[in-house]
Amino acid sequence: MQYRELGRTGWKVSTISFGAWAIGGTWGDVKDDESLAALHRALDLGVNFFDTADVYGDGHSEQLLAKLRKERSEKFYVATKAGRRLNPHVVGGYNRKNITGFVERSLKNLEVEALDLLQLHCPPTEVYYMPEMFDALDDLVKQGKLLHYGVSVEKVEEALKAIEYPNVKTVQIIFNIFRQRPMDLFFGEAIKRKVGILARVPLSSGMLTGKMTRDSSFQTDDHRLFNRNGESFDRGETFSGLDYETGLQAVEELRPLVPVDSSMTQMALRWILMFPAVTCAIPGAKRPSQVEENVRAADQPPLSDEAMGQIRDVYERLVRPHVHQCW
Repeated sequence: MQYRELGRTGWKVSTISFGAWAIGGTWGDVKDDESLAALHRALDLGVNFFDTADVYGDGHSEQLLAKLRKERSEKFYVATKAGRRLNPHVVGGYNRKNITGFVERSLKNLEVEALDLLQLHCPPTEVYYMPEMFDALDDLVKQGKLLHYGVSVEKVEEALKAIEYPNVKTVQIIFNIFRQRPMDLFFGEAIKRKVGILARVPLSSGMLTGKMTRDSSFQTDDHRLFNRNGESFDRGETFSGLDYETGLQAVEELRPLVPVDSSMTQMALRWILMFPAVTCAIPGAKRPSQVEENVRAADQPPLSDEAMGQIRDVYERLVRPHVHQCW
């Protein structure tokens, strides 16, 4: 495992970390025993950073991480998120009272006195233009309920605005082979401000594992079935906003670029780590075998300049017209 500094938090975190959305829900069948085995295997392999949210399984993902902490002695960091419990999810819900209530609930679920890292959970764009929201987060730090805070965003515009607030330590943003826009401007600005970048949806909802086909089926509670056009939340969260057939076509063009003794999953994750601005990628996993494949990407050799150029070419030709200016 490799480690990088997470912005100004003072932490060094595993470059391949653990996204805990899948063990909470909306990814098909999941079993707690298997989820906990995956979490334990991650720790075994050097993962020390876990990303969750209060809405993943209505808090169940947080509770599983609390159980992990009881069962292991190793130190690890948990980032959670707040805001998506609002119903409706609107700008007016982002206020001091609500965010404090969400934090109190996560403290209870995680069984801690202070959250390691709280992230606003993809709020509406207008929230980033509300200084009072970030003042409330500052106060929660002063009260000892948070150690650090950051944001999880949908759009580059939101990321750029968020890091204008001096105490935003991290930005979680979709960055993968199919979503390359963050590197154009945002990465440079984040480096200037020493903001940690967490690359979410690194495998494009599993499309970049290379294991999907036109005949793949998804269960009714799997967002890859019910959210392809943004029916339940932002379309960009599912397959990076890319049409399923186009994604499959792009994957086939990427397949010959996979290095010997590697997998497409590992190439896709290693591609993300080619960018020093990124602290870590946070692929999800429901089983120990998935954790093992993900983690091996951290120790893969760098991709060649030729491979990087060919990957960029696939993006420019097949993907960019559909996604680049949307997020």
